[in-house]
Amino acid sequence: MKNRIVLIMFAVLLVCSDALACSRVVLLGRDNLTVVGRTLDWRTPIPTHLYVYPRGMQKQAMPKGNTYHWKSKYGSVLAVSYDGGVTEGMNEKGLVMNALFCKGSVYRTSPSGELPAMSLAMLVSYFLDNFATVDEMHQWLKANEFAIYGQNFDGNTEAALHWAVTDRSGNTLVMEFQKGKLDVFVSRDYRVLTNDPPFEQMLAINNYWKQVGGKNTLPGTVRSSDRFARASFFIEHVPDSVDYKQAAAEVLTVLNNVAVPYGYGLEGEPNLSSSQWRSVADAKNLIYYFGFFYEFSVFNIDLGKMNLEEGAPVMKIDTSKYTDLHGCVNDLMVPSAPFTPMW
Repeated sequence: MKNRIVLIMFAVLLVCSDALACSRVVLLGRDNLTVVGRTLDWRTPIPTHLYVYPRGMQKQAMPKGNTYHWKSKYGSVLAVSYDGGVTEGMNEKGLVMNALFCKGSVYRTSPSGELPAMSLAMLVSYFLDNFATVDEMHQWLKANEFAIYGQNFDGNTEAALHWAVTDRSGNTLVMEFQKGKLDVFVSRDYRVLTNDPPFEQMLAINNYWKQVGGKNTLPGTVRSSDRFARASFFIEHVPDSVDYKQAAAEVLTVLNNVAVPYGYGLEGEPNLSSSQWRSVADAKNLIYYFGFFYEFSVFNIDLGKMNLEEGAPVMKIDTSKYTDLHGCVNDLMVPSAPFTPMW
């Protein structure tokens, strides 16, 4: 068995590209404290603005055809990249969803339109708008089939993603498409997600490093499997009997340990990623922290203090207009039109 794992690891090292990177961790603390952190890593800057959407908004998953139409049950804070697609967010029930790059993803499609279609730009919003827990979302996924479509970006790069969802109880669901089939994994133990290889293979690789023992040695490159092993070890070895502010700080330090240095590059490899920004979502207290790696500061949106009533305006903070934001920025958010999806 050990030889098989080593062979898998060797294959991963051959195929994984350092250009595709993101990392996600979950801290499970005392008194039902659940804190989710992630880095977004990419080879070029990804402009990202923050929105707060109230409940009761009419939305759709594609501009036309067989698709989903819904009225949002819950308000949420959203990180919107290129002002055209939701990368991640947290709703008012403490459900946190993050999209991470996974170059092996092959989505289910429906050329003849028999399955309802979901745009990548709206997928995260659909689940945050309609579900309060991982169990609710899991039941829906078991009962519904849907197709996924999305625009390419950044020099015609295919938007190949997988997703992790954590609710206020700390339960996590990982969903990814392999060869057009949706694979779903659910457990409180799934506290880390990075990129390739597929999640099941990644767990096998991480089991090898657990046997080696992190206090003796940990893999140190920026490859996805190495970041997964480091994040798994550190998130399991930081104190969990802390208050929510220290928990958020601990998650940030773990993210810093697996982040790719800003501006990272190697001669002859022009497409390497570096960490662009990081976020921390406190699912219990509904505080969403955000910061760019090219700045020292981290700021936050206190979702529990935003007006999420039906009919309230969409609120936005345009991050390009500020530098070195810190503390709560609720008062800096301004009414805004909804973002325009990149269908």
